[in-house]
Amino acid sequence: MICDTHAHLDDKQFAMDRETVIQRARTAGISTIINIGHTEASCKDAVNLASRYSFIYATVGIHPHDAKDCTEKTWELLLKLSQNPKVVAWGEIGLDYFRDLSPRDIQRRVFIRQLELANEARLPVVIHNRDAHGDILEVIKKHLPEAGGVFHSYSGSWEMAKELLRLGFYLSFSGPLTYKNARHTLEVAANVPEDRFVVETDCPYLTPEPNRGKRNEPSYVREVVAKIAEIKGLPLEKVAQLSSENAKRLFGLAK
Repeated sequence: MICDTHAHLDDKQFAMDRETVIQRARTAGISTIINIGHTEASCKDAVNLASRYSFIYATVGIHPHDAKDCTEKTWELLLKLSQNPKVVAWGEIGLDYFRDLSPRDIQRRVFIRQLELANEARLPVVIHNRDAHGDILEVIKKHLPEAGGVFHSYSGSWEMAKELLRLGFYLSFSGPLTYKNARHTLEVAANVPEDRFVVETDCPYLTPEPNRGKRNEPSYVREVVAKIAEIKGLPLEKVAQLSSENAKRLFGLAK
């Protein structure tokens, strides 16, 4: 049984067959799905979806792309949503210097605010980091999340990974781990301790091989588990067990 720790099942790409996709995940042995909020609307949708399925949980948070649109009413809404028992983390939050859809100074300010709110809500954080390694390390060292957190779809170096592990973070692996050019991510996956990694799809994005080019979905997280098993020389079932136990510990899920 596998936990997909980062999905976007409320995305419009699932509008026509969402329930079929969810059932396909269950058939494939996906025991738990964490549906990630990233805008005000998606946070509401994530909580609503989680309320309909016992095995789906939600997070709330504002993605760095949308940092420019945040107001005090945003934080009031998210704090209210965070009180729902199906909300298990604050995220995804962070910095994205690749697309720069919000000014970087606003991204940093909103990121810090959400780290503070996560502490207020006593929730771990789900961090998005793209081309912002130095700044994101600086921020989290000054505003360390009290309930821990995870760097989702980790793509940084092993050197950075060691620093994040020292700070208490988990690392999450997704479809790009299966790509031919995943040299740095392969090194991290080979060296990450068995008690500090989780797996995800980030569906409908980042589809793993051999389905790359298609819409991603939770059932495909098995390909990520299989790749980690290959890298670490462990049985697939062992990696599934480890990643699920780590997810339960990170997100405070019932045993």
